[in-house]
Amino acid sequence: MRVDVLTIFPEMFTGFLNTSIIKRAREQGRLEVNLVNIRAYARNKHRNVDDYPFGGGPGMVMQAEPLFLAVEDLLPGGEAARPPVILMSPQGEAFNQGMAEELAREEHLILICGHYEGVDERVRLALVTREISIGDYVLTGGELPAMVIIDAVTRLLPGVLGAPEGAREDSFAMGLLEYPQYTRPRSFRGLEVPEVLLSGNHEQIRRWRRQQALERTWRRRPDLLARVNLSPEDRRFLEEISRRERERTP
Repeated sequence: MRVDVLTIFPEMFTGFLNTSIIKRAREQGRLEVNLVNIRAYARNKHRNVDDYPFGGGPGMVMQAEPLFLAVEDLLPGGEAARPPVILMSPQGEAFNQGMAEELAREEHLILICGHYEGVDERVRLALVTREISIGDYVLTGGELPAMVIIDAVTRLLPGVLGAPEGAREDSFAMGLLEYPQYTRPRSFRGLEVPEVLLSGNHEQIRRWRRQQALERTWRRRPDLLARVNLSPEDRRFLEEISRRERERTP
């Protein structure tokens, strides 16, 4: 996969791109990240890419021309070859695991990191194909959201993770929060590893993990359960923990 990132702060990506799974994916040739400095496409002496908003108001707005020129420079094939052009924006769709899986099927992405009070509306109207938000809060710019998307998408690319099943069992991958995990030692400060995980009975372990994921999701993110394909066994288990909870409540 190739990801072009349009930013006015390319140096922010240095540590991110040269660490852990992202570094390994790049070294393996499974991920190519091209950092594009938007200022290189500014047509003024000081390389400014922002200006005052028409109609007045606080702050500055990113100009349309540098962004259009940068994207067009990345697409020698023209409109027919255009990949998704994604603007990092608090007004965008909320990013989630399903969206990460969708983007991971693309061969090429272009991510635009906004700044200041936003971008000229003509960028949204005629350049961007999608807007994505990573949450209901405001950040200084789109660089951190771009890193979040690259990270979430990269780990889904074939061959990137050493254990492919790990991505399938992560929180949200199956619609549920992930079950508890343990490693050595078996006993630590009086806290023991659940016996079922030491039993060697794979069916019992699978069932315990499923139930733990269900209960954890029920307690922490019950909104997710409405979107999960629950088996009759799952529903019985949830009804049981709900009943126990009601009995404990005065």
